[in-house]
Amino acid sequence: MILCITEKPSVAADIASILGANTRREGYYEGGDYKITWTFGHLCELKEPHDYTDLWKRWSLGSLPMIPDRFSIKLKKDKGIESQFNTIKRLVAEASEVINCGDAGQEGELIQRWVLQLAGCKVPVKRLWISSLTDDAIRAGFADLKPEQTFGNLYYAGLSRAVGDWLLGMNATRLYTLKYSAPGNVLSIGRVQTPTLSLIVKRQLEIENFRPEDYWELKTLYRGVTFNATKGRFAAESEAAELLEKISREPLTVTSVSKKAGKEAPPRLFDLTSLQVECNKRWGWSADRTLSLIQSLYEKKVTTYPRVDTTYLPDDIYAKIPGILKQMTPYAAHTAPVLAGRIPKSKKVFDNSKVTDHHAIIPTGQSPKMLVGEERQMYHLIAMRFISAFYPDCEFSTTTVLAESADVPFKTSGKVIVKPGWRALFSSDGKNSGDDNVSAGGDDESILPEFIEGESGSHEPSLQKKQTQPPKPYTEGTLLRAMESAGKTVDDEELREAMKENGIGRPSTRAAIIETLFRRHYITRERKNIVATQAGIDLISMIKEELLKSAKLTGMWENKLRRIERGEYSPAEFIDELKAMIHQIVLSVLSDNTNRKIIVDSGGNGSGGSDSKPAAKKEKEKKPRAPRIKNLDEIMCPLCGQGHLLKGRTAYGCSRFREGCGLRLDFVEYPAELTPARLRTMVAKNYVKPE
Repeated sequence: MILCITEKPSVAADIASILGANTRREGYYEGGDYKITWTFGHLCELKEPHDYTDLWKRWSLGSLPMIPDRFSIKLKKDKGIESQFNTIKRLVAEASEVINCGDAGQEGELIQRWVLQLAGCKVPVKRLWISSLTDDAIRAGFADLKPEQTFGNLYYAGLSRAVGDWLLGMNATRLYTLKYSAPGNVLSIGRVQTPTLSLIVKRQLEIENFRPEDYWELKTLYRGVTFNATKGRFAAESEAAELLEKISREPLTVTSVSKKAGKEAPPRLFDLTSLQVECNKRWGWSADRTLSLIQSLYEKKVTTYPRVDTTYLPDDIYAKIPGILKQMTPYAAHTAPVLAGRIPKSKKVFDNSKVTDHHAIIPTGQSPKMLVGEERQMYHLIAMRFISAFYPDCEFSTTTVLAESADVPFKTSGKVIVKPGWRALFSSDGKNSGDDNVSAGGDDESILPEFIEGESGSHEPSLQKKQTQPPKPYTEGTLLRAMESAGKTVDDEELREAMKENGIGRPSTRAAIIETLFRRHYITRERKNIVATQAGIDLISMIKEELLKSAKLTGMWENKLRRIERGEYSPAEFIDELKAMIHQIVLSVLSDNTNRKIIVDSGGNGSGGSDSKPAAKKEKEKKPRAPRIKNLDEIMCPLCGQGHLLKGRTAYGCSRFREGCGLRLDFVEYPAELTPARLRTMVAKNYVKPE
């Protein structure tokens, strides 16, 4: 018997259908030579400190640092998980071969390998590696199964990441909590979350400490066009005023007129981060919400694998592009010009050297007719970006005019689009689904009248007083960009690609990191902006160890994890370096003789893991027990706040759907078999209300 293990029941159902395993059993499908079972994401986890020794059960500075001789895993404590794992363990014992059908990424590899290790798997294991869940992709994947050993480095990178996070998170959280927190509070420290918080705090302090400075700009109006003095800003009003008086008595003379042709390539395809940034900017969606939606589109087979950090496609996808475009029938008017000729093969789209495990996020060609609401919005955004990649460049002409008056030089410029190319796609798109580059604007975008070198005439000079502006607060979109580039502001797409190797965290984990900081009450939202709370500011100011809060240094650690994935760096060396770092941090904090304390004003404490310091028993006794939820009508709609939940055929909805409430909680995210109490907990924890 061949056993296939997927990461979700919904994927198991898709694969079972392809393999003809149509008989549903308790916890698996079977048919022919196959049985298909599933996990629920992470069934296993690294053991907690108290699992290694009783000495680590109690929080004590004397027990730090906690470094196990050998890290081990255990099954999560949950009756549903235990039941499913027992099914997997029994099926593994019966199997002659196992096919790992987990999510095709680092985390997916780790999840499945831990389960197989705990289940005592002794038979050969093969790997299904696919970038979409369409029937054709699944069939092609099973026709080209890979040996498990092919993905050994991917597993070691995931394992090194998990162990590193345990070492830093468990030790630093206990260390800072015991040393600096007020009673009952836990100060959560993490390898990625703390440098991310540091970025936010640093930006906030820059804004708060910013002192605006006055400056002046000298401009003049000639033939309806504004010319700017080439000197730019004047720090002293007297200097600018002197020049203003000087040029007021003299005509403006055009000294040079130059025209330059230019081209603008279509915007790049989406990776996860750029998609999260775009959705945050357009619709205010959180990074977590965007990840949830794109995961749903992937599982509905309309887009490819989402947790990617490349904007490129491999060369072998080129032959499939016409077929995908032809299948996108709702976009036939947009795809027709592309399909009418030979589809271009640009190096900005197709580049094997820029693709590792997965390629950019693109449509699969499957019909999106079942999509509604936000899912439809997101699909449209991805579809239009994909189609635009095969349109011609936008061609424009830039005119630059130089002039002077009383020996004071001035300049103006304007741009005229000669051939719109890909821009025509978005100008005709009523849903406004382009991106930053699509919308024109700015002084240099104006169309200029015809100027002749040597012409001269009267003009209207003016002096404008302005002030320097502070940096802008982070939004989730700009924070994601900062995490991607380890705190550096990077606008150039080529440079952005190069910086990804040293970013903070992975594309698939950044949304969760941001949500963790919200849950810890270290940051909060002010409209679209993210601001640090006083506790977040105090925590970062308290941390003197740059290794804990430096975005640059954390980016270097991330680079080493990526090198482990490629087989270029030793996992053992990485862990040894982390152990040495932990020793250094513990010694540094213990030598601090100040009596500083941090208070987290949260209404909840705990580090988010099961290794949370318990609050005092008296406080627990005072806390009233929440009434038990027994029916769906006791769960308030998280979107409108007026109706209650209803259970449909494929999702939960709101009882006020007739009044216009668009709540939809897909069974993929919120399984139909959940108890009302468990469902309410999941909704409270995971649902993010759109802004």
